Amino acid sequence: MKQESPITRRKSRQIMVGDVPVGGGAPIAVQSMTNTNTSDVAATVSQISALQDAGADIVRVSVPSMEAAEAFGKIREQVSLPLVADIHFDHKIALRVAELGVDCMRINPGNIGREDRVSAVINACRDRGIPMRIGVNAGSLEKSLQRKYGEPTAEALVESAMRHIDILDRHDFQDFKVSLKASEIFMTVDAYRSIASQIEQPLHLGITEAGGLRSGTVKSSIGLGMLLMDGIGDTLRVSLAADPVEEIKVGFDILKSLRLRSRGINFVACPSCSRQNFDVIQTMNDLEVRLEDVNESLDVAIIGCIVNGPGEAKVADMGLTGGSPKNLFYRAGKPNQKLDNATLTDDLERLIREEVARRKEQEEAIIARSDK
Repeated sequence: MKQESPITRRKSRQIMVGDVPVGGGAPIAVQSMTNTNTSDVAATVSQISALQDAGADIVRVSVPSMEAAEAFGKIREQVSLPLVADIHFDHKIALRVAELGVDCMRINPGNIGREDRVSAVINACRDRGIPMRIGVNAGSLEKSLQRKYGEPTAEALVESAMRHIDILDRHDFQDFKVSLKASEIFMTVDAYRSIASQIEQPLHLGITEAGGLRSGTVKSSIGLGMLLMDGIGDTLRVSLAADPVEEIKVGFDILKSLRLRSRGINFVACPSCSRQNFDVIQTMNDLEVRLEDVNESLDVAIIGCIVNGPGEAKVADMGLTGGSPKNLFYRAGKPNQKLDNATLTDDLERLIREEVARRKEQEEAIIARSDK
């Protein structure tokens, strides 16, 4: 049974990153960053396409040189997802990607240099309707803040962000979002909680340099989960030393677990024990791989025995309860048919795909009727 999230989200100003609304109550956008050489256009386009297939709303691309900026223009022509250009220090690169069609600029105005350079970048963004992202990172705080605080702290992150925000305020530029990232969970959470009450702009969440696939997923889930439970966050990136596609999957899983977004199948599965009447772990592994392409929201319970199985199956869209000699399959909370172990995974995949197709047909019929 689908339930609304009990989380009350922080009210924020809305900006547009391409055609994706960020803030102002819009769905929390999930994004990742390419790790290819940006100058390798084909490789970067291929990775962006893979991220789009995984469900990414926005993709960030590092643009460290003018050569990369020209490549960015070619990439922009070949992909449809909104692109954020990640730029540091060189205002000429920022001006060039603005001309080439960037959807958002990740650049800290305080790092650009002279006031005329800052003004030029801000005016270019204003003229083209390009929002900015102020991105503060504990690993690259200004030297003056390092001397003041001695080490990265939540207070230092917030002060750094406010310095950059003050520059944009002086130029009356309000279309920006802010991130304050550290690899330390408590520092990150404290910084976001502090700035959330000081500004109206949307916040981009992340635990930076969180680690590998397993450890980084755990750390990100805890840190981002704490903030999301507070209603803080309008877009997020899960930073993993792994395939960027995994960042998108984990991001959606975090949001799905908090009922903040629903994309793909929400599996409820038991860890299995000696009571199981089929191999739960292998069945789940197979189903997750086979059904990765399913984007529709669906709750599916896979439980190995009759202790918790019927209860979970009755509140799911579809469910399986282990039984002997055959397993009992539920649809819409009611027993539907029995499935044999020999063909269990094949049967489950078929039944789930049939349900997805049925729902699509219903949606299309509703749309068709409303168009008449």
